[in-house]
Amino acid sequence: MKKIRFILFTLFLTLSFSIQSNSKTVPASFADLAEKLMPSVVNISTTQTVVTNSNPFPFQFPPGSPFEDMFKEFGTPQERKSSALGSGFIIDEKGIVVTNNHVIQDAEDIIVRVNGDEEYEAKIIGADPLSDIAVLKLETNKKFIPVAFGDSDKARIGDWVIAIGNPFGLGGTVTSGIISARNRSIGLSRYEDYIQTDASINSGNSGGPLFDMNGDVIGINTAILGRSGSIGIGFSIPSNSAKIVIDQLLEFGETKRGWLGVRIQDVTQEIADVEKLDKPRGALVASVAENSPSAKAGIKAGDIILEFNGVKINQMKELPAIVAKTKVGTNVKVKIWRNKKELTKNVLLGRLETSEDFKVTEKSPPIENKVESLKITVRKLNSEDIKQRKLPNQIKGLVITKIENNSPLINSVEVNSIIIEAQKKKINSANDLDKITDEVLKSNQKTILLVIYNSQNQRRYIGVKLK
Repeated sequence: MKKIRFILFTLFLTLSFSIQSNSKTVPASFADLAEKLMPSVVNISTTQTVVTNSNPFPFQFPPGSPFEDMFKEFGTPQERKSSALGSGFIIDEKGIVVTNNHVIQDAEDIIVRVNGDEEYEAKIIGADPLSDIAVLKLETNKKFIPVAFGDSDKARIGDWVIAIGNPFGLGGTVTSGIISARNRSIGLSRYEDYIQTDASINSGNSGGPLFDMNGDVIGINTAILGRSGSIGIGFSIPSNSAKIVIDQLLEFGETKRGWLGVRIQDVTQEIADVEKLDKPRGALVASVAENSPSAKAGIKAGDIILEFNGVKINQMKELPAIVAKTKVGTNVKVKIWRNKKELTKNVLLGRLETSEDFKVTEKSPPIENKVESLKITVRKLNSEDIKQRKLPNQIKGLVITKIENNSPLINSVEVNSIIIEAQKKKINSANDLDKITDEVLKSNQKTILLVIYNSQNQRRYIGVKLK
């Protein structure tokens, strides 16, 4: 009996030792790593001139009043300086700095602070709004300490990470956490594949690096969830995606993305059933741009793209990012599903930035819709609104662009207010709002409860009696 107990005890110890040796322990301290990396992380401040018209009258017109538009041009133009703060990191000893595009967008002056007290002017080498990445050059001959990029594809959920940045203008601040999730999409930019982390990220951290435990940059901190930040949900652009853009900006001053020339949508279970596809996968081609690479290769609307250049497409959202990363002018094989069988098309990839499709998309004004039941005109809230008004990153809703004089909202809200909920239901489209309003009109209550952000970006509940 004693011999059996001894054998079991020995096996227990062996198993315990094996588990401990194969698991990564919690770091005793991040001090050595932080000390090594801090000189490579910079604080960025920008200024730009904003012109506003002052009210020439000692009173305000009611929201939606016809006099509001009639007299708005009579205000005295006033200029004021607007400033913004962000973070960045040095990737070359010559003073090449990476940050977010939204940190330096429209900036007239860019000042970069290194090591807390050394200040340098910086010029923009290149910027890409679609990925929200910008590359700067410090205007000095001094040499700096750069950091290296790591392989973000090897980063795993649960890995330790540290973020260093300039939150609230406080200067070099270090926070730690783990990778909470991968491949996140939050609706901020065209190409999204964010790393989610619970390392505290606040306003001013934008453009700062997310480091792994080797001291390599595996992400660029870009967004926070929630207005106040520090709620355990931050997002970083993966280094592998960022590096492709950064290399192009350094070489060309602009991006050169691959272009197929198709508009796509999700493959639902119903579509998969009709097309006799084994399961919902791939990207359904909704339309093909005229004279595009896809049109020349024979891809048609209704085709389902299953594979691009040897990479299987499991979800629709994967295709744009994979195409964009592929070098312009590459001959690629595209596997499609058509008429219940698989076909292969050879496509000579074009360049997105020079395509007519891209130019139309970039310049097209936002679509406005009229909500007849409320006598208002609205448009969808977009990422630019969220950035400019500093709203919560994942917010969705409708921006009010016009309020008619006979609208039930005339005395309750004003133009540029954002409707995000009606009757405690999220609002994503004008159709949503119209439908809910009609339901209220058919009820006995005749009062609709709206949740809005007013023009001062204050969240408010508004109860409106419908006529």
